[in-house]
Amino acid sequence: MNITDARLKEIYGNASAARERFEKLEENYVNRFGKADLSFFTSPGRTELIGNHTDHNGGRVIAGSISMDTIAAAAASGDNTVTIVSEGYEGCVKIDLDKLSDEKAGSGTHPLVAGILSGMKERGYKLGGFNAYVSTNVIAASGVSSSASFEMLICTIIDILFNDGEMKYIDYARAGQYAEHNFWNKKSGLMDQLACAVGGVIKLDFNGEVSYEKVDFDLDSFDYAFVLVNSKTSHADLSPEYSAIPEEMFKVARALGGDRLCDVSLDALMEKLNEVREAVGSDRAILRAIHFFTENDRVDRMGIAMKERNSAEIVRIMEESGNSSYMQLQNCLIPGESKDQGVAFNLGISEVLNRDYHGVCRIHGGGFAGVILEILPKEHADEYIRRISEYAGAEYVYPLSIRNIGAVRI
Repeated sequence: MNITDARLKEIYGNASAARERFEKLEENYVNRFGKADLSFFTSPGRTELIGNHTDHNGGRVIAGSISMDTIAAAAASGDNTVTIVSEGYEGCVKIDLDKLSDEKAGSGTHPLVAGILSGMKERGYKLGGFNAYVSTNVIAASGVSSSASFEMLICTIIDILFNDGEMKYIDYARAGQYAEHNFWNKKSGLMDQLACAVGGVIKLDFNGEVSYEKVDFDLDSFDYAFVLVNSKTSHADLSPEYSAIPEEMFKVARALGGDRLCDVSLDALMEKLNEVREAVGSDRAILRAIHFFTENDRVDRMGIAMKERNSAEIVRIMEESGNSSYMQLQNCLIPGESKDQGVAFNLGISEVLNRDYHGVCRIHGGGFAGVILEILPKEHADEYIRRISEYAGAEYVYPLSIRNIGAVRI
């Protein structure tokens, strides 16, 4: 296996553990496809640090790639067939590039891959057949973007094997978005894909042409630890709830004469609040719009706090974001569900624990299901993990670290 310890240490920190993982990946590839001139690829999951549900309305977000990742061993197949095997899943994805135009929308991995390939073809990039064996430790259906991690992995393989590594990350992201829009019926933004692809911490602006800039933020030197707690509830059947958030925000924007909330302002909303409330016919839509405007402000404040290494301000802003997501955005409870409230349960338990540990907690990602993010002083992290594990289960609690390298060939 042609990967140096220095490269593995650069990406993973622990070179020996990473090497064992990739050696197993290589063995599985050879058992499935036979020996080949292999390349190895990695694509991380992502964490949203601030900017909950703003991207689709032209807002701003600060996000980062995380230590959980999706990896692949891959090689050109010499024909026009793409074959992908994923560890732990039966069967495989097999797509004939000569019949790509015949592929249809649906659920699962097959249409997602077909969508990525179609999106790249539409953007003028070269395609070719390849075999890939894939493995992941990104938590599925839990708000750390397992799907975007996989999408960016496939984009990296195609970029390196067939396009000489000349693609830009925004093209990766647009290919993933194209696949989700046209083959998955999921009206996603570009935040998940870009956060996985670029690596490190980035500030994204979705007003007009999507842009991003790197943020100099080192979690290791931060005074606080990040911990993800999985609610054990899945995003899988919640598409209507996610779709309702941007749609309600769009309604408020249109009532104010814009297309998206980035076209209007909080001042304009407050000036015409009663009129807009009547036109929209939904108090929740108004509250969600208010969240958008105040969250955008928090993103800008957070960017300044990160540059100034102001840990206390960072934590204070994240707490504000969590409160706004719960009360105004309202994505911490599944509407109509009274029995299974995993996200709210973990937030409530963490609030009690934080009286001892001086931390804060907030919803992470899309919400309704998935994970919460706990931020607390490093000296209390182990004790918080021990205690929250008593309620959530140790296998559902994950110390989080930011990694500085995105979707790449190793």
